[in-house]
Amino acid sequence: MNNPTRKTAAVIGAGFGGLALAIRLQSAGIATTLVEARDKPGGRAYVWERDGFTFDAGPTVITDPACLEELWALTGNRLADDVTLLPVSPFYRLNWPDGVSFDYSNDEPALRAEIAKLNPADVAGYAKFLDYAAGVYREGYEKLGAVAFLDFKSMINAAPALAKYQAWRSVYSIVSSYVEDEHLRQALSFHTLLVGGNPMTTSAIYALIHKLEKMGGVWFAKGGTNALVRGMVTHFERLGGVVRMADPVVEIETIGDRASAVRTTSGWREAFDMVATNADIMHSYRDLLGRSERGKKASKALQRKRFSPSLFVIHFGVKGTWPGIPHHMILFGPRYRELLTDIYKHGVLPADFSIYLHHPTVTDPSLAPEGCSSFYALAPVPHLGKAPLDWETIKEEYADRILGEIEQRLMPGLKDRIVTRFCYTPLDFQHDLQAHLGSAFSLEPLLTQSAWFRTHNRDDVLHNLYFVGAGTHPGAGIPGVVGSAKATAALMLEGL
Repeated sequence: MNNPTRKTAAVIGAGFGGLALAIRLQSAGIATTLVEARDKPGGRAYVWERDGFTFDAGPTVITDPACLEELWALTGNRLADDVTLLPVSPFYRLNWPDGVSFDYSNDEPALRAEIAKLNPADVAGYAKFLDYAAGVYREGYEKLGAVAFLDFKSMINAAPALAKYQAWRSVYSIVSSYVEDEHLRQALSFHTLLVGGNPMTTSAIYALIHKLEKMGGVWFAKGGTNALVRGMVTHFERLGGVVRMADPVVEIETIGDRASAVRTTSGWREAFDMVATNADIMHSYRDLLGRSERGKKASKALQRKRFSPSLFVIHFGVKGTWPGIPHHMILFGPRYRELLTDIYKHGVLPADFSIYLHHPTVTDPSLAPEGCSSFYALAPVPHLGKAPLDWETIKEEYADRILGEIEQRLMPGLKDRIVTRFCYTPLDFQHDLQAHLGSAFSLEPLLTQSAWFRTHNRDDVLHNLYFVGAGTHPGAGIPGVVGSAKATAALMLEGL
């Protein structure tokens, strides 16, 4: 029998942020309904099955497993009951066109040997950088990563710590102050690209990612990243949560200064005490709140913000196994700063590229038919606002160029071994995820678009409307959006 006094909440979007928030709310006794537009949960962590191969859509690097374990521990359950996390080592293998290769891990003796191979003098510099990264981890992640910034005073209170660690400098600038070798500078600064940030402009606070990986390791979910998503759904439903799939929300209704109800494409409509959205922030304000004055005003302000680039991804299944290729590789191009400037500033689709190569079957062979391997290759590209390209026309040629680079540098005879392949372009980010400009990571993680300067976890006008995910504090990446869920859940429970 329903309890008429029990508080209710809707969470729009079953990405990692939405799922983490829904679990927290349901664990706290709030009757929570999760509404997802697509036929499967996951958002950017969607999954496809093609010709016997399993292809994860997006996030493949799982760090800080403790933030995930906490979601189960809230109710005395265990993550391990629903999801098996497998360790990945090395974390990444980095490779440059000049033949230099660098294995990056948290095996300290091995890592020091890798650094000494590039420049013996940088071993001591790296130790100092690690101390710096530990400091920004404490201040930026442990203290502030799951705390909402709702007023400018909260930003002022954080200012001394930000100043102490020279947050106005870029990650690349800070790294360069500690190490001399250019390969190593790239190896210690590329992480910001995994959350949509340009290492040359993203705040040095994001060096905390290095410490996060060192402490918690890098992991992969057995069965693929979407297996973690499915585990989160299982746990949410176990707690009594309701999931509504394949029914896009078309409106968040408002009355006065409150969100009052959610309405979907199918015609379903339900009133809620609280509404939280994990959908794209521009889509949430411009489209879902488009009939309200708040939605019109907020979306106009968002149009002036800088959004992260998009991504071009080619998924491919191949005959044969490749035990010599680790789970995660970065194939740097001949340019670093110049390539990033082309993508982030000029909106140029470069002739060269840096590629993230994901090879999950080296960790979990079940993701491909026996004797075969599953891969995806990802390259950052400008978003549609900077480069409104006809991706439907050019995508296969661009994919051929990326595969040609991988074949030439790493996998001879690759193209003849491909069993199946398909691409995911900025147009797909825009269409499938309603991502503004096809951005892959929402707002660019600049200092002037972080914390209080980012979309707030609770709306300033509609007092029972909340935000979770990459567009709000603290930002993109699995630990980031799970941290945003913790911050937002605290506000929602406090509001009761």
